[in-house]
Amino acid sequence: MAEVLFYHLTESTLEEALPGLLERSVGRGWRVVVQTGTDERLEALDAHLWTYSEDGFLAHGSEREPYPADQPVLLTTGPGNANGAAIRFLVDGAAPPDLASYQRAVFLFDGHDAVQLDGARAHWRAMKDAGHDVTYWQQSADRRWEKKA
Repeated sequence: MAEVLFYHLTESTLEEALPGLLERSVGRGWRVVVQTGTDERLEALDAHLWTYSEDGFLAHGSEREPYPADQPVLLTTGPGNANGAAIRFLVDGAAPPDLASYQRAVFLFDGHDAVQLDGARAHWRAMKDAGHDVTYWQQSADRRWEKKA
């Protein structure tokens, strides 16, 4: 079973929080897949990951580009895992595929969006019922992650 983490964004946006989480995952030697809820969000994150830092960028590609299997970080809107990722990030209410083959799954959700909050609660119940090791993390005022459950 996968370790499933729920990250409740209360102090920063997805665009602010996601790059650092992806960098840490790649730094651990993991391939990553990021599943978005919409094509528009995929396109926005694709552009953002090239420009979020003046010091560098996060090498990545999308499912629409050639050679998805070669990407350390792959953006998708579907359930596939073309790059053989060990960790899957789910954003904007994306519906998770079967997570049993992953080491870790991370649900990132906006604490100011009632639809995303309701979706995260439903996913929490589903992940617990499926037998995954589930933890809940919330941002503190200084944007650090604090384990709450």
